Order: sequence, then C-alpha cells, then structure tokens
Amino acid sequence: MSPDDIYQKLRDRPFEPFRVHLSDGRSFDVPHPERAVIGGHRMTIAIGGDPDRVPDRLIDCDPYHIVTVEPLNGKSARNGGKRKR
Repeated sequence: MSPDDIYQKLRDRPFEPFRVHLSDGRSFDVPHPERAVIGGHRMTIAIGGDPDRVPDRLIDCDPYHIVTVEPLNGKSARNGGKRKR
C-alpha cells in the first residue's frame, strides 16, 4: 500500500481505528491517529500501554508490505467490503 494511502487514513475525520496486515502475516491495530506515524518507506506504530502514556513498544514496517487495511469494527476498508480469508 502506498504511504500516501496510509497517511490519508491517519488524517481521515472522523478517524476510524484500523488494523494493518503485513505481507509476513503479522497484523497491528492503530486505535488512534497519534499511535502511528508514516514517512517515506517507514511506518511506526505504537503498541500497548495506556493510550495517554508512553507505549510498551514501537513497531516499524514498510508501508509497501501492508497488504490489507481493515477497520477495527470488522468491515473491510480497502478491499470492497470483502473480508480477507
């Protein structure tokens, strides 16, 4: 997925929490726009901890390895409403 696509999802208002699925099978939730940052070929996602405090850890990934983005409410955001099987 292009960095611009992810950047736009982070800027959408109202923000809709989403999950990214990576090409290596991992997935991570982005519950708030301040829990992720993207630039160039790097996306950093803050994982765990109190949302108003320092996260437990940071995950770095290449946005081009994001194969699916889906809202945390269960409906798919970028694949025409179809769930990934």
